[in-house]
Amino acid sequence: MASTRAPAVAEVLWELKRADKVATYSTVANRAGFTAGANGRAMLTCLKTIRRDWPHLQWWRAFRDDHTVVAGEHAEELAEWGATTTPAEEDRVSIQVDDDKLMTWDENEAEVSTSEEEAEDAGEEE
Repeated sequence: MASTRAPAVAEVLWELKRADKVATYSTVANRAGFTAGANGRAMLTCLKTIRRDWPHLQWWRAFRDDHTVVAGEHAEELAEWGATTTPAEEDRVSIQVDDDKLMTWDENEAEVSTSEEEAEDAGEEE
């Protein structure tokens, strides 16, 4: 299902970039209309597809719900962006970001977004 989910995740990553924010896998997946899966596996699969098919998207703006990433490129990108990184267990790095930089969407926003898009689509048909 990653092939159908990846475009939706790509849209959410684009939203994050425009807002200059980051989000957890569960937050991104929920916004895209699915669950992140056990240990974020569904999101990891989507992110692999996004990195391959849309390399210009800032895939690193999403991270595990426990706020850790594998040490390396993901941690480096987040640190360059402004997150604080500290070594965690084994090969993982803990990510700390200010609350105002962590994106959240409430359910009402998602409904408003969908209603606005439907209204725009209806306007284009006229």
